[in-house]
Amino acid sequence: MATLAGAHGERVRLARALLSSKGRKEQQRFAFEGPTLLAEAARTGAQLFEIFATRDAYDREPAVRELEASGVPVYIVDERTAEKLSDVDTPSGIVTVAPARYARLEVALSSRLSLVLAGISDPGNAGTLLRSAEAFGAQGVVFGSAGVEPYHPKVVRAAMGAVFRLALVVAEPQAVEAAARDLGVEVLGLDARGEDIRDVRRAERTTLIVGHERRGLGPWAGVCTRRVAIPMNGPTESLNAAVAGSIALYALTPGA
Repeated sequence: MATLAGAHGERVRLARALLSSKGRKEQQRFAFEGPTLLAEAARTGAQLFEIFATRDAYDREPAVRELEASGVPVYIVDERTAEKLSDVDTPSGIVTVAPARYARLEVALSSRLSLVLAGISDPGNAGTLLRSAEAFGAQGVVFGSAGVEPYHPKVVRAAMGAVFRLALVVAEPQAVEAAARDLGVEVLGLDARGEDIRDVRRAERTTLIVGHERRGLGPWAGVCTRRVAIPMNGPTESLNAAVAGSIALYALTPGA
């Protein structure tokens, strides 16, 4: 049966700390909001440490009770505590804590298609790119340490469950360059001055580097073996990083 959790209890304090990058790094955990992501996590079979739910949410959402029956601890909190655990304007009353799961760099780059986020600082863009990466057949995503982290709450929400299934890594350019060379991975950098991506014959293993919309590839430029561009016929100067990366991933989809 669900346990009542006080607003100032140790479990609540630790869960609140996960709203910060420091807290997530120290605990190697992250928290995510709402029944939709909870259902995705359950469907994927992701490990879950605990669920905090208001009494109303507990009664309303069968997934919470089903996961409790499977052994996931559930703690009932009041509305005010639920708001303090949440980072959204309208809390759902359900916050779940899970392990921050990181793969080895070699694993992330070993699939036929992978993605590198080079200095992507906007969490919404990063999350969208995770979602697109999964949709178009990539199995691993590397985050450059200068950008947003994989388990930022807004990244997790925008990814719509992809964080539970993709191999996620945080790495520096030199490490990616060395691993790609060892694995025989062709590294394509998305660059407006590059060759038409439609003319590129994809290698057996390919990774796509998407840089910052304004600053470009930055220190990741030297990692690229080739640079590719998305041709545009209209007067638009550039595309949003998430849009450009998604189009490029589609163009590189295995079997496309």
